[in-house]
Amino acid sequence: MKAITLPSALFTLNRERLFKLLLPRSLAVLNANDLMPTNADGTMGHLQNADLFYLTGIHQEETILFLAPDAFDPTYREILFLREPSEHLKIWEGHKLTKEQATKISGIKNVKWLAEFPGIFRQVICEMEQVFLNSNEHQRADVTVETRDTRFVRDCQKNFPLHRYHRLAPLMYALRCVKSSYEIDAIKAACDLTAQGFKRVCQFLKPGVNEAEVEAEFAHEFIRAKGQFAYNPIIASGGNNNILHYGQNDQPCKKGDLLLLDVAAGLGNYMSDLTRTIPVNGKFSKRQKQVYNAVLRIFRAQVAACVPGKTTKDLRLECEERTTKECVDLGLLKMSDVKKQKPDAPAVKKYFMHGVSHPIGLDVHDVTYNHYQIKPGWVLTVEPAIYIPAEGFGVRLENTVVVTENGQLDLMAGIPIEADEIEALMNRR
Repeated sequence: MKAITLPSALFTLNRERLFKLLLPRSLAVLNANDLMPTNADGTMGHLQNADLFYLTGIHQEETILFLAPDAFDPTYREILFLREPSEHLKIWEGHKLTKEQATKISGIKNVKWLAEFPGIFRQVICEMEQVFLNSNEHQRADVTVETRDTRFVRDCQKNFPLHRYHRLAPLMYALRCVKSSYEIDAIKAACDLTAQGFKRVCQFLKPGVNEAEVEAEFAHEFIRAKGQFAYNPIIASGGNNNILHYGQNDQPCKKGDLLLLDVAAGLGNYMSDLTRTIPVNGKFSKRQKQVYNAVLRIFRAQVAACVPGKTTKDLRLECEERTTKECVDLGLLKMSDVKKQKPDAPAVKKYFMHGVSHPIGLDVHDVTYNHYQIKPGWVLTVEPAIYIPAEGFGVRLENTVVVTENGQLDLMAGIPIEADEIEALMNRR
């Protein structure tokens, strides 16, 4: 991941917001993500712990953030610990941050090398009563690999068993759900880069092109702007439209088929999320446009439905109701199907079986809990769909949207979404 400069004021503000949620005489510690192995002596590129980045802006591995707002020594109330640069690291791994550079990025004045951590940690934890430690509590996470945070939690509780331990995740989730203006600007930059990639693909696509070639066009646009794919891209032509997490991306795009593009850019550490469904030959068939416009009507209504006070479950139930009506009008469902459906098994699940909104930010599926109510400052996706395997295609549309006190701000409003707009863009080539 290539670093994009963000103001240190963002990270200072985030720490100040966290301080207000900590109990008196508290210590909080966050660790960087590990460098993950591949095979033989290989490693993956480093992906920073999103919570650590949120509070520091630091990308570097093995970093530790130490927060103790009530520490007796005022210089120990906020410390950033880093790997110490050396000639060996410079030759083999490249540049490592100096203390001055880390301060400029994070706004943290007291930066120390990792060798000093054990002594300072022991001194300060003995002054404290409460300890907040971090973990991945995303409700859909499948955590099978032990993290640095997990190892630290185990060692900390073993060595200091009589302290009161608390979960840091609920505090971080509450903070990260509501985006600051700095964060919204960063997400908007990722959305703008996504727009460039989408428009490039619309000019490129034609019958006979392979899904892999389409993926390469997005990659070219994203990487040259120091961006990356925000998630594994879905380039799904024909019947592949109906595979929700299709990732093969190696089939030919045929005349008369639709191409579902669930592809978006990440820029720096902030992500965007876009889905469009476009005709391979530049023109929707009558039936394709009929289904497309039905999904577009649902999309418009769902954007307007993103208001403070609702939960993402509320949005999903509303979307299912709207999609049911459209499926009846499209001849996919009969009213008799709807009348005999069970509350926990709506008939529309045959054609729309996933959620319609999720928070997005430092993670594509950003952190939250299902019971959280939407607040101004949330950034959500809106992604209704209708999948019709029997007809050989599906349609999904998705934008990234900010919820405000006065309505919604669609960060992708400039990306063509009307069927006529898409046809015009594709045929302009």
